[in-house]
This record gives sequence, C-alpha cells and structure tokens, in this order.
Amino acid sequence: MPGKHQHFQEPEVGCCGKYFLFGFNIVFWYPGLLPRLKLLQRGRVLGALFLAIGLWAWGEKGVLSNISALTDLGGLDPVWLFVVVGGIMSVLGFAGCIGALRENTFLLKFFSVFLGFIFFLELATGILAFVFKDWIRDQLNLFINNNVKAYRDDIDLQNLIDFAQEYWSCCGARGPNDWNLNIYFNCTDVNPSRERCGVPFSCCVRDPVEDVLNTQCGYDVRLKLELEQQGFIHTKGCVGQFEKWLQDNLIIVAGIFVGIALLQIFGICLAQNLVSDIKAVKANWIKHDDGYRLLK
Repeated sequence: MPGKHQHFQEPEVGCCGKYFLFGFNIVFWYPGLLPRLKLLQRGRVLGALFLAIGLWAWGEKGVLSNISALTDLGGLDPVWLFVVVGGIMSVLGFAGCIGALRENTFLLKFFSVFLGFIFFLELATGILAFVFKDWIRDQLNLFINNNVKAYRDDIDLQNLIDFAQEYWSCCGARGPNDWNLNIYFNCTDVNPSRERCGVPFSCCVRDPVEDVLNTQCGYDVRLKLELEQQGFIHTKGCVGQFEKWLQDNLIIVAGIFVGIALLQIFGICLAQNLVSDIKAVKANWIKHDDGYRLLK
C-alpha cells in the first residue's frame, strides 16, 4: 500500500553470519555474557572483570588516590596487564556483539579494523623480534634489571619476579649479581640491610623434602665462591632460561600464536561478511517521498 513501509518476507540479513559473529564474541571475548538466558543472568563479562580487578588492585594500593603513581616507570606494575587486556576485550566484545545484533555497520567495521590492527601489530612484533633478536635480548635484560631495582617497591611486581625465577629456575637477568642493582641486596659497605649480598628466596634451589619455605635461604649467598653458590641458588640468568624454554616449547608456543591469529582472521572475515550482507540489503531499497519500497 502507498505510504506504508514494505519489508522483506525473509530475514534481511542471513541469521547464520549474524548470530555466528555474536557467538564468536560470546565465546572468545565475552565468555560470561549471556544475559537472555535465565540460568546465566548473573554471569559477568570477562573483559569487564579483568578491568574491575585491575582498578580494584590499584585502589587497594592507593594508586587511584595518587594518579602521579601511574607515571612511575621504575618497574612494571602487573596490574597494568589486567587493565589493558580487560579494556581491549571489553571494547572489542561490545563492538562485535552489539554490531552483530543491531546490524550496525559502524560497530562492525570498528570491530574488524581494531581486530585487524591488533593482528598486524602482533605480526610486526613477531617479525621484528626475529630480525632484531639481539636487540630484543638487550631490551629484555634492561627490562628485567629495571624491575629488579623496583623489587621491593610493589608487592605485585615482587610476586611476579618470584614466580618467574622459580618457574624458570633462574636468578636475575644474566645471573645472581644483577641483584646488586637493588638497594636491599647490593654488596656495598654502606648497605645496612640484612639482605646485603643476598638474593630473594625465589633464587634458591628448593629441597624437595622441605615442607616449610625458607625465605632466608638467599642471605649472604653471594659472599660465597661461584662454585659454592651453585649448591644453594640458581646461577643462570632468566633471559637465557627463557630463551631455552622457548626453544624447548617452540611447537606449542607457535601453535598457540597461529591459533590466535586464525581466530582473529576468522573474526575479521565474519564481521566483513556481515557488513557486506547489510549493505547488499540496503542497496535493494530506494527512498521515495512516501517511504521505502523494495527494488524489484
């Protein structure tokens, strides 16, 4: 009828692509978001959860009440990982889910462009890391040593360094003497600390029958000869141990990165295909003074 809006009898956009993209974001970006299912109405968005954890941790450490602390780059604050990852996941998940459900081409294009940018950033990082591996090794040494200096400044950083040293059975960036960079562990005569000439307990060689962790096992250990130290602490640097771990697990690490890359490409293709479907539907409509009609 004239003056009325005429609509397709069939769905305007293929349901498969539309809800597949929505499901893709549910599974990979929003694992807790299924608000229309009563059983999961209390679910939480993983990205938002990461972001909330990061902000809560900053609040507990007083960073939010002293914003200038954010500019202190003496050492890595692991909370940054939660904030950044949570923020990115939240933005991507919102754009992908809402763009698919509402058939919003702007959000879908934003989703695919943002995801493509992340993909090419990862690709460029991998290529540059391979080409400039010596420079990357030097930067990694510098990065670890900067965090060694700030070991006692942040409890989260301290726990991260202890975990890395225990997991890779290492001590410092190049070796135990890197702990001279820390004001509590250096061997200078003016250092009054009881930890002088020592290393953190995470450098120690653990006794498998020891039930109680000895947090003082690294005291004065660097006063011993290097051969003697090997019986008490790990003497290999974390950079070398990390490289060895990568070589030993190269297939697994490469498989994970390839899998992530394929998922990103798949998400980009889904979004672009849905954008093309929406544009094709809109192209079949022409505007008239009395409304819209389907172009035969």
